[in-house]
Parts: sequence; C-alpha cells; structure tokens
Amino acid sequence: MSAVEVEVLFQAAAWSALPDAAALVERAVQAACDDGAGVGVVLAEGTTIVVLLTDDAGLRALNRHWRGKDSATNVLSFPAPEVARAAGEPHLGDIAIAFETVEREAAADGKRLADHLTHLGVHGALHLLGYDHEITEDAEAMEALERAVLARLGVADPYADTDPIAETSR
Repeated sequence: MSAVEVEVLFQAAAWSALPDAAALVERAVQAACDDGAGVGVVLAEGTTIVVLLTDDAGLRALNRHWRGKDSATNVLSFPAPEVARAAGEPHLGDIAIAFETVEREAAADGKRLADHLTHLGVHGALHLLGYDHEITEDAEAMEALERAVLARLGVADPYADTDPIAETSR
C-alpha cells in the first residue's frame, strides 16, 4: 500500500465528463509512489500530494508563470522545495492536469480518456519523485517505470507505436 495521501481538487467543470477522474488520478499517483513500484523512493507515512484538475487556461497560466512558456500543456508537476523536504515536511508537491489537452491527446492517439489521465497521473508523480525526461537515458528510464506502473493498473503501454523521445516533449 502507498504511503502517500492524494488530495484531488477540481478547478474546471469539464472534468465532469469523466465522473471517476478523482479516483483514477488518486489511484495512479498512489501506484506510482508505492514502494513496490520500483521507483527507488520510500515515502514516509502521511506524505501528501495535491492534484489540480483544471483546464487549458489554468495550465497555460501556470506554465507561463512558473516555466515562462505561454501555452497549455497536459501535465505539470511542482515538487516541494528541497528545504521543506529536508526539514521533513510531508508535502511532496503538486500536480496540475488540463482537461482539454488530455482529451485532445487521447482522441488523437486513440486512447481512452481514463487511461490517458491515469498515465499523466503516474507521469506527474514520477516527476515529484525526482524523475525527468530531459535526456534520452532519463526519458527511457522514466518511460520504463511508467509502463510498469500502468501495467499493474491494467493500462496499456502509452508509448506503443509512438516515438518515445518525441512523446516526452508534450
């Protein structure tokens, strides 16, 4: 069982199109953080992550403010500051996911919306755990973990029939 507690907040009514969105993303984040997932990180009991289910406008504002990129994206992760983690603060960080982008990507790739949301929950959680995909070797390692966690959740390989490095640029 995962030591992480996930709080899901809704900022966009569009997520009502996926009534089980909160449960899906909570399960995905917990699975990624589970000490049996192979991520190499053991979290203290009571560790928290907040997931904001928002829309493209919300993600665009966050992306512009925090990353200097004036565009929406599918998922952003905001790890808690190292100083807070070193002091033993239980909050690992925050994840934000944009409905319209997720819906558009799922349709374009022929994926179920629920499966794509699950993938992005796992992806965002791995970022909070220190994984990244800026260089090829790191991208391959992160994608391997995503595949393993998603397989345990019954979600098909999201990178099948795609270029894994190009996929990370989303």
